[in-house]
Amino acid sequence: MTDLTRLTIAEARARLAAKDFTALELTDAYLGAIEAANGALNAYVTVTPEQARKMAVASDARIADGKAGALEGIPLGIKDLFATEGVHTQACSHILDGFKPRYESTVTANLWADGAVMLGKLNMDEFAMGSSNESSYYGPVKNPWRAEGANRDLVPGGSSGGSAAAVAAHLCAGATATDTGGSIRQPAAFTGTVGIKPTYGRCSRWGIVAFASSLDQAGPIARDVRDAAILLKSMASTDAKDTTSVDLPVPDYEQALGGSLKGMKIGIPREYRVDGMPDEIEALWQKGIAWLKDAGAEIVDISLPHTKYALPAYYIVAPAEASSNLARYDGVRYGLRVDGKDIADMYEQTRAEGFGQEVKRRIMIGTYVLSAGYYDAYYLRAQKVRTLIKRDFETAFHAGVDAILTPATPSSAFGIADQELAADPVKMYLNDVFTVTVNMAGLPGIAVPAGLDASGLPLGLQLIGKPFEEETLFKTAYAIEQAAGRFEPKRWW
Repeated sequence: MTDLTRLTIAEARARLAAKDFTALELTDAYLGAIEAANGALNAYVTVTPEQARKMAVASDARIADGKAGALEGIPLGIKDLFATEGVHTQACSHILDGFKPRYESTVTANLWADGAVMLGKLNMDEFAMGSSNESSYYGPVKNPWRAEGANRDLVPGGSSGGSAAAVAAHLCAGATATDTGGSIRQPAAFTGTVGIKPTYGRCSRWGIVAFASSLDQAGPIARDVRDAAILLKSMASTDAKDTTSVDLPVPDYEQALGGSLKGMKIGIPREYRVDGMPDEIEALWQKGIAWLKDAGAEIVDISLPHTKYALPAYYIVAPAEASSNLARYDGVRYGLRVDGKDIADMYEQTRAEGFGQEVKRRIMIGTYVLSAGYYDAYYLRAQKVRTLIKRDFETAFHAGVDAILTPATPSSAFGIADQELAADPVKMYLNDVFTVTVNMAGLPGIAVPAGLDASGLPLGLQLIGKPFEEETLFKTAYAIEQAAGRFEPKRWW
């Protein structure tokens, strides 16, 4: 029998239906892989073997009864931002020590209803704030990829670094992730995996620890485009518990794969050619353009003039919403509590010890831009810029563009504890330069592996689509995947 962890979700689903192996055998194969590799990669912060086996046994019973769900018996990893009933949910922060919710997030409840199996909770940047998975209270995740001939540890991207690393290293069949400014697409690009941030409102945010509520959106990270389509179909739903959830039917995204691109218009935004962009990123972009042309699409140059303001506006809006959302962590009802001489002192001591440096930095920025005298100058202005960014995309789509092709990241994965980036947070924030516009406009975006750089590390391309037209993105990303092929790291762990 082939190594079960090498199967894609689509392959495993077909083999389970054919009774080639059981869901329990598949789950045990992944639990064995986690046990062997997690010490080196640090992708999981909690593994739930008893629960996983129990769920797998129940899946086997449903398969035997002919009542298999869409994800029956498929073992998944869950980002530590999603509430999982009775299981560690701490957003990888010290301040949520010991928190085990008594409820289940809507997204994970949807997955379990379709028969998926939970392997455990995945590492991430603390409260999803970061682009490298180095701000986690549980330590950094290591990227399964290494540069050719080197043994330097690289970041897997962030904030969904654990999700991307676990998928790339075959420690789960697929993973949930979230994206506030690129936290699905950037780690996917760094690890040679596929990640889609759906349209804002496509997946419920209920039961997901909030970072910036007007930007956060859940989505999957998977090994290929088909698996991402299968996962998003199960994750997405309308939800009365989330007022931003949109009441639209969820299409069968898998049906879109393999569709013709003839007659499609793909926009190439000139503003994404940023200063200092490496030649290999430009070359990859040109390759992507050629692949889509060969597939029958028409390539058109477009302008998104307010792109240059997206990053500064994002780093006002996101911290402002974070400072409001994180005010609830006070040591009173749950999580970490550090006693003080009075309640105000207890708040201060708890937050000083409980929050990491990056989270404190963003809370301070957010509180500042919302304070009296600065609200109009910063926050209000940033929201106006956001409207202009959204209008840029609407103008392009009204002119007949079906999707927009851009690079996913300005470089391949960089080293853990990179001194230059550690010393200059703004340089770290620049990792989101190609991704934040999508969140600011509430649009869907997908990152798909498209090649390797000179040192053999994966690089990704990004496709941006119209609201709720994820099928177009899947269809187009599938064409890129067919042309580029699939990429896997050489095992060192």
